[in-house]
Amino acid sequence: MAASEHTVLQFNAPSTKSLTAKVHPLVIFNICDCYVRRPDQAERVIGTLLGSVLPDGTVDIRNSYAVPHTESSDQVALDIEYHHNMLASHQKVNPKEVIVGWYSTGLGVTGGSALIHDFYSREVPNPVHLTVDTGFRNGEGNIKAYISVNLALGDRQLAAQFQEIPLDLRMVEAERVGFEILKTTAVDKLPNDLEGMEVTMERLLTLIDDVYKHVDDVVEGRVAADNSIGRFIADTVASLPKLSPPAFDKLVNDRSVAGTILVKHGQDTTRLSRKVEHGCSDPVKLLHLADKFVLLGNHSFGLWPLFSEKVV
Repeated sequence: MAASEHTVLQFNAPSTKSLTAKVHPLVIFNICDCYVRRPDQAERVIGTLLGSVLPDGTVDIRNSYAVPHTESSDQVALDIEYHHNMLASHQKVNPKEVIVGWYSTGLGVTGGSALIHDFYSREVPNPVHLTVDTGFRNGEGNIKAYISVNLALGDRQLAAQFQEIPLDLRMVEAERVGFEILKTTAVDKLPNDLEGMEVTMERLLTLIDDVYKHVDDVVEGRVAADNSIGRFIADTVASLPKLSPPAFDKLVNDRSVAGTILVKHGQDTTRLSRKVEHGCSDPVKLLHLADKFVLLGNHSFGLWPLFSEKVV
């Protein structure tokens, strides 16, 4: 009897030990978006991976698109015409991106994967199979890459086995922040307009408390006055809408215009908060200039003169 031998599918690499894959965040986001928009009867999403094979054999996955399919316990049917049309459209924009494999949502390799992998093996030699756990069943979104290994006895092929390969999620720091947020448990609900307004107002009141502390320090001589910051604060405070407490209460209680006024006032308040935070690196260095009033609802916050000399 001939000795069994394993034929390993590979991308210009001598063995699976040296074969790795890199995936960009855009691919993961596309897959998650397609999963959210999938038909009600579909349990998972299947699609094509685009990218290139680097000189060292690393598979660089840079783009993807979903492919409609129907699936039963013993067969899978892909919309091949749609797949080819999408591929042609992508290559018109970026001809350097070619098929490097396919993806599916779910935890690891599932039934029917061998049939789909066989189709992509006819599209491109040695495709990579990427799986994305969109259900977070283990408390985190597992992302894994596999290649297919032919199990053969002599010249006779017995089966195809999926072997996991190292996968690197390639992202810059800004992209990493967004991905970590997506990995966290979803909130029960999004805040409504009033709740969002409340959070914004509480944050602004905290900043104004810091303003008062700094104002006291300047008046008592514990902190030196800074004319450049004074000019900045003068412009910032002047940008606020002048709305008296009685007028504010009347507008809020008038249901016909309450929503519009709250949204407008919230936008102005948010702009002020961002402007103050952008102009001052330290929250304690916030507002300290002269004869201006910030009127928010039933609260008046006066900023008294801070400088003995005239600011020009």
